[in-house]
Amino acid sequence: MTAAGAALVVAAVAGCGSNAQPIQVNLAASEVLAQAAQKTSDVTSYTVDAVVNLSHGQEGDGKVQGRMLYQSKPELAADLTLDTVDMGGRSVPGGVRAVLQGDTVYVKVEALKELLGATKPWIKVSLSEMGGDSTQVNQYLTQIQQFDLGNMTKLVTASQDVKSVGTESVNNEDTTHYSGTFPVDAAVQQLPADKQEQAREGLAELKDVKFDIWVAADGLPRKLALNGSKEGATLDATLFFKDFNKAVNIQTPPADQVGELPKGTNN
Repeated sequence: MTAAGAALVVAAVAGCGSNAQPIQVNLAASEVLAQAAQKTSDVTSYTVDAVVNLSHGQEGDGKVQGRMLYQSKPELAADLTLDTVDMGGRSVPGGVRAVLQGDTVYVKVEALKELLGATKPWIKVSLSEMGGDSTQVNQYLTQIQQFDLGNMTKLVTASQDVKSVGTESVNNEDTTHYSGTFPVDAAVQQLPADKQEQAREGLAELKDVKFDIWVAADGLPRKLALNGSKEGATLDATLFFKDFNKAVNIQTPPADQVGELPKGTNN
């Protein structure tokens, strides 16, 4: 499993919402997850911190760690910082920074800059013009998906064995801890049609995935942990969500620091 593949794996589990009413304590665990998935779909902004550890028999151990600011209104935007991107002993010097504004993404990766022969620190790519064909840039775009709250919660709603395992404090907030497993095939079916193929590829090496999710009184998840393995490949991911529906400041890099994707690299 590549680091980008791991990113896709994590990209499958939660949905958010605003003005949530407290969840009643007599709700079944499966109902709580269903409500969380519905409520997350109404969330317009949030902050997420995540760490993904993975191992693969051939590619070795890997780790992706970072944080993302996200907003859906007034325009879709995300600001992703990956401090650590490592796979099989090969790391990305200086990490990764990506800013998404509408249908344009700005990527700052020193190694990618050198590979493509770019002359500016940031590379600007129009998603509509790229057509999903630039493998170098797509590798980093998939990292954004791994922090996706909406898709993440939807994955866990496929669980048939989820149960409450107690109450815990997460970042000084009271939450109820739920634990269970979900079959990958069924979980992927919970996602939007345009996200299913990528998620299925990212989860392909895993069978049943164990998850733990901590849900606060407003029905929104504050923490999500995923663990899965199959034939020597393992995944261990933890995400912390906060600042739901709070104003975020996502700015594009200065124009004089931005260059276009060099011609001939869209394949």
